[in-house]
Amino acid sequence: MRKFLAGIVFAIVAGGLGAYFYTRDGHMPINADVSPGRVETYFATRAFDATVDRQAPKINNPVQVNDENLKSGLAIYSMNCAVCHGMPGKVMKTIGTGSYPPDYQNFWIIKHGVRYTAMPSWGKMLNDEEIWKVSTFLTRWKDLPSSVKASVQ
Repeated sequence: MRKFLAGIVFAIVAGGLGAYFYTRDGHMPINADVSPGRVETYFATRAFDATVDRQAPKINNPVQVNDENLKSGLAIYSMNCAVCHGMPGKVMKTIGTGSYPPDYQNFWIIKHGVRYTAMPSWGKMLNDEEIWKVSTFLTRWKDLPSSVKASVQ
């Protein structure tokens, strides 16, 4: 039993050291023109989801769902986000099609950004109410009232 446990500890340490040297010596590809491997995708998506779930306070969106706020969220989104994420009713770019998190997570991601990605932190450029309006718009993206759809450019 002792040799078995020593073997497990050895395997864990060897795997960790192997990963360390693999990344330290520049063998892990970081270029954006190739798809990431399964292991990288697994750990990156789990880390992202777990971090947002842990750090985004589970608070209610204070912005009322009405045409005025949806149009305001759409206007802010159009000026700042559409270049990467596309517009409703238009052909979506693949970059922004991955997920539709709840309001509070959208708010946190927009406000704080995502390190090592092209998603900037908007918290110093937009106030909380503007960010909530964008979040309100995003969570209703697929079911916008016709009056709001009419203002999509």
